[in-house]
Amino acid sequence: MSVREGQHLVRTIEVGPHRLTADASEPFGTDAAPTPTELVLAALGSCTSMAVRGYANRHGFQLQSVDVDVRVDPPNGPRQQIVRSIRLVGDLEEEQTEKLLAAAGRCPVHRLLTESVTVVTQPTILAASHRSADPELSA
Repeated sequence: MSVREGQHLVRTIEVGPHRLTADASEPFGTDAAPTPTELVLAALGSCTSMAVRGYANRHGFQLQSVDVDVRVDPPNGPRQQIVRSIRLVGDLEEEQTEKLLAAAGRCPVHRLLTESVTVVTQPTILAASHRSADPELSA
C-alpha cells in the first residue's frame, strides 16, 4: 500500500490494483473524498459486515442482510469511542444472533483497533539535490 501527495491535502492511496482518495474536510481540505478517519471507520464497518456474513453462510444461518453503521462519539473530544451499530435481518434464534455478534468482534480490523498495536515510522529522507537528479522523484 502506498500514499502519494496530490493537490492541497488530497492523497491518492494505492492498494494493489485499487486506487482510493482521501482528503480533509473543509475548511482545512476540499472535502473531495473521505477523511482518513472516515476510511478507518469504513474499514471497520465493511470488515464487520464481511465477518458476520461469512459466519452466517458457513453455519447456514437464515441471515437476509447485515448492515453496519459506524461513527466516532463524540466527534471531537479528548476521550472518543467508536460506536458500531449492527443490524441483522433474518429468521435468527437468539443464540445465532449472539454468535454473529461475537463474529463481528473477531474481524481483523476490530482486532487491530482494539488490541495492542505499535506504529513504527521508518523515515526516508532525500536531499533536494537528489530529487532534481531523478525525474521520477521530481514529478
